[in-house]
Amino acid sequence: MYSEYAEIGGFDVRLSTQSRFDNKIIKNKHVICNRGGKQKKKSCDTLGTSGVRRKRNSNSRAIGCLEKIIFESMYGTPDYKVFQFDKLHNHPLEKRSDLKKARQMSYSEKEFIVRASTSKIGPTIAHKLRASLRGGYEFVKPKVVDYKNLRRDINRVIGYKDDQMIVNTMNDHRAHYLNYSFEFNCQDDVLDCMFWADEMEKAYYAEFGDVISYRMVFVPFTVIDHNKKSVTVGSGLLSNESIESYSSLLKAFLKTHGKEPTLVLTDQDAAIKQAVENISYDLFTNTDFRKRFSKLVWDINMKPDVFEVKWGLLMNEFNLEDTRWFKDMFTIHDSWIPGYFSDIPMCGLMKTTSRSESMNSFFNIYSESGNLLLNFMMNYDTTIQKQRNTQRELDKASKKASYKMQTPREIELQASKVEIKAEEKEINCSCEHFKRDCENVKLVNDSYYSFESCLDIVRDDKKRLPLFAEKQQMLLKEFESDYISPGLKSKTDGEVICKLLGVSIPIPEEINIHVPEVQRNKDLESRKEFQVQVK
Repeated sequence: MYSEYAEIGGFDVRLSTQSRFDNKIIKNKHVICNRGGKQKKKSCDTLGTSGVRRKRNSNSRAIGCLEKIIFESMYGTPDYKVFQFDKLHNHPLEKRSDLKKARQMSYSEKEFIVRASTSKIGPTIAHKLRASLRGGYEFVKPKVVDYKNLRRDINRVIGYKDDQMIVNTMNDHRAHYLNYSFEFNCQDDVLDCMFWADEMEKAYYAEFGDVISYRMVFVPFTVIDHNKKSVTVGSGLLSNESIESYSSLLKAFLKTHGKEPTLVLTDQDAAIKQAVENISYDLFTNTDFRKRFSKLVWDINMKPDVFEVKWGLLMNEFNLEDTRWFKDMFTIHDSWIPGYFSDIPMCGLMKTTSRSESMNSFFNIYSESGNLLLNFMMNYDTTIQKQRNTQRELDKASKKASYKMQTPREIELQASKVEIKAEEKEINCSCEHFKRDCENVKLVNDSYYSFESCLDIVRDDKKRLPLFAEKQQMLLKEFESDYISPGLKSKTDGEVICKLLGVSIPIPEEINIHVPEVQRNKDLESRKEFQVQVK
């Protein structure tokens, strides 16, 4: 009540002193003008030498305003009464639009800031963008510092609970989303490895599982689709590049997709090689699979016509007999010479790590270092949405395109429009699969679209625009009448933060999974490529 009175009057209020009974019930509470109280004295020795802290002069809003209200408990009842009310200001009152309360952000504005961050847009740029969209800074009441404070409050609320919250959220996805997979592994209560894949990513792997790549410590597994574009078929996170971490990730990947790879393409990392060999011999019994899976094709700049029979001539011509690197390469020559893989269909995509580099760059566009895991997952979802939107656009273009047929028969034209899944023995249209929309999100977007469409119609209509604005105000008042105001509460609560980040509610009190220490990658470029070819 007093907060609303202050807003109408033109001043801000803040909570001040209070006292309690022995049973801890509040006895009285003081609420004062935001310019009440005395300015703290600051010592500043301008001639001071080292060891003396010099403080800058700064403006203070505290000027001893006497405006206040005191609420006192009515003993024996849950009610309070107004004990004292002073309404003497010693300063000019402000416009309602300039008050601190006017700077409070709506949920939609908070959502805008968080959504902007998923595209690597920070609070400062988000504020500039908001002002541009609104037509000027005067139409954006929150300041830049308010935008920054929201990010601070989110980090404050989540803090060390980050890993526990992301595991709880992913487990919730696995329980409620159709055909969603999530695996994680901990070492001494510290998150060591996690892998996830949704329904669509599983379908892509089953259909296009030709090349899979990933980088450390973020691990996007990538395949090439029918549009010759890279698509993600699952992702993981590793706390370090140990054999155990690699093995856990590969186990989760194979458990999720249930389809054994036939070839692994990677660099000369001993941990990856050992992990691949361990997994291939521990999980599968197919002899042919073991032989192919445990072969490693090194990504080196070697011409494909350099075979074993020419190696000796090369060594002699350039006096390389005593060079350790060439000796080591000859020892593993059956793992990199293309002739040894003539029984496996290998296209140019399997002879370079350019796909891995491309995907690294793509994910870097939307993510940044220093993010919490929850922020990272939101950025990841944005990246995947962009990737799948590109696929939809290319599929639309493919359907509209006319293709040159090899024969004059009409059956060929008809068959070109049908997708055949040989393994599942299904014939259908792939674009109708895997539709999953959140009903609330859909309604919100539909409401935004309806409002903007109406505004576009009446924007230049001097007669209808005031009527439209009046109806919007009436609708707002109708909904506000049932809305419980947060009053003097200024901090962003945990429930709102969970809603903004799309994570499970409530924030966990008991923490069993902790954040790992920051690990440096072993290679100089801070990245690893790991590619797999499957049948």
